Amino acid sequence: MRYVSIDAVNQGEQLGKHIFASDGRILLNEGVTLTVGLLSKLRQMGVNSLFIKDDRFDDIEIEEVVSETTRRETIQTLSDSIQFMQQGRNLNTEEIQSNVNSIIEEILQNSDVLIHLTDIRTKENEMFVHLVNVCIMAVMIGVHMKLSKPKLQELATGAVLHDIGKMVDKVKVSDIPTGYKPDDELMKHHSWKGFNVLRKSPDVSTLSAHIALAHHEHVDGSGEPRGLVSEDIHLLAKIVSVANEYDHLTSGETRVFPHEACEHIMARTNIRHDHNVVWKFLRSIAFYPNGSQIQLSNGLTGIVIDQHSGLPQRPIVRVFDPDEDGTIFEQIDLAKQPTIFITKVH
Repeated sequence: MRYVSIDAVNQGEQLGKHIFASDGRILLNEGVTLTVGLLSKLRQMGVNSLFIKDDRFDDIEIEEVVSETTRRETIQTLSDSIQFMQQGRNLNTEEIQSNVNSIIEEILQNSDVLIHLTDIRTKENEMFVHLVNVCIMAVMIGVHMKLSKPKLQELATGAVLHDIGKMVDKVKVSDIPTGYKPDDELMKHHSWKGFNVLRKSPDVSTLSAHIALAHHEHVDGSGEPRGLVSEDIHLLAKIVSVANEYDHLTSGETRVFPHEACEHIMARTNIRHDHNVVWKFLRSIAFYPNGSQIQLSNGLTGIVIDQHSGLPQRPIVRVFDPDEDGTIFEQIDLAKQPTIFITKVH
């Protein structure tokens, strides 16, 4: 199985993994033959990348730190909860907490696996996939920072609900704190709107609500909505800030590859992000996810087939001939070949 840009998919190739809607329904089944019409429809839906079946790489495993079932159930819960909220009802915090606990337990069991966030996103499920991805990354960082189980639960809850304010039209006048007016910029910012929802929600701690409020703050004071500096930003909000930026960088129309997103985040260390958080994050993420097609400095083309948990920039690559008969040449462990580098990702 290969993971490639939709622009690199050829008519007649087969889909390698299901594509899901936000309510958990299968929109397109694994194994379906991709026609010009289907590819055009997928582009219209906002799909950027796909898993493609390939007999030469059937043995490649996409190790998941959180199972597809748990992810799908969490996405469905979030979708339902946001609909409740928009109808004037309360968030389903009890079910959200249950999903969050499942995510934490699975990550604790798979904490040595590098995160591969190679989701197939559509315009319909994009927000919910983003929330779940940020939660998974944040919890993994928290595990590597040896946070306690209660702190992981607060972190995960704040992370999975950090953008809830984007679903809120405006803050009620009765909820505006002393010293502010309805037209103040703080009252318009989605982080404040989210905080306002969460602080009144049962089973959501004040700290989890503050994660929503502070996830766009920067350690140098240049962030929003309050311009806090490092010592005034809680560690859990700093964690979600890194996870949030990474997922935004690797999705959407202006997306970049995972290794490029990691470079962006490293460049912003001690400006936007806390150094210790970034260090733990970089030890948690796959720079080149399994299934990625890459070019090596020796001119050969390969597919990433496996990872080194301590060396995410030096995966194991299976080299093949992309132009002729697709012959497999060899496997190269970049951790053992210090003079060979990845120069391009397709």
